[in-house]
Amino acid sequence: MKRLLHIFLLTAVFAAMLVAPAHALEYTIDEPEDYLFGRPTSEDAPYTAENPNVDRSKNTALIPPGFGTPTSYLPNSGEYLTPNLVPGALSGGLVNQVGSVGGGTVTNSGYPAVDVSGGTSQFSYTTTQTTAYTEVTSDLYYSGGHLGTLKIPSLGVNVKIYEGTDSAQLAKGAGHFTNTSIWNGNVCLAGHNRGVTNHFGKIHTMNAGDTITLTTQLGTRTYSVTSVTKVSETDTSGTVATSGNQITLYTCVMNERDYRWCVVAQEV
Repeated sequence: MKRLLHIFLLTAVFAAMLVAPAHALEYTIDEPEDYLFGRPTSEDAPYTAENPNVDRSKNTALIPPGFGTPTSYLPNSGEYLTPNLVPGALSGGLVNQVGSVGGGTVTNSGYPAVDVSGGTSQFSYTTTQTTAYTEVTSDLYYSGGHLGTLKIPSLGVNVKIYEGTDSAQLAKGAGHFTNTSIWNGNVCLAGHNRGVTNHFGKIHTMNAGDTITLTTQLGTRTYSVTSVTKVSETDTSGTVATSGNQITLYTCVMNERDYRWCVVAQEV
């Protein structure tokens, strides 16, 4: 009897479990705010930082100018890689950032222009500044093989100038940087600061206003010192072409092989 009662109670409990509704955990998911998602890209107009109408193919590709040449510091200057494919050009030549073709005076908007040889410009642009440059030619040499004479009265310097800045030239006098002008614009010279030919050994002691005289086959110019600075040996900014006439002198810094003394003087 007890066994039957026990079975009956278990059956009733099981039946009640089947009848009673099951309650599961309830979750609420809120819709995300708009700022959590980016707008679909299909709704936005495509964006590009470059002008899509600019030809960037090899038709306008440039071979950059050589290091230290008069136009080496001008952005986007050089010779066309494929001059026959240049849009609107009949022949190749030196160009600058705005597209002058064929040589002549290289003009641009924002950077100095340099007079280069050969050809004529196919296009006309406004020139903001024109740099000056005089190339070393055979008729500028004196019979002794030098290009001129440099005098610095305050230091008692009176030395001849030779083409090149190798030890052979500096052993004889001041050396002329071959990539710079010899008359108009920026004339750059180097000299030893020690030894028998230490002509530039004291240029770092020069003061503003001290004079420097340059004599070449083209005439004589006097310059006034405007700055004396110590620069890195890799800093070639002082050799770039300029619009005004100036002379720039370089020599080593004693016991500091990574630096050079640089003296800049402007035409009086």
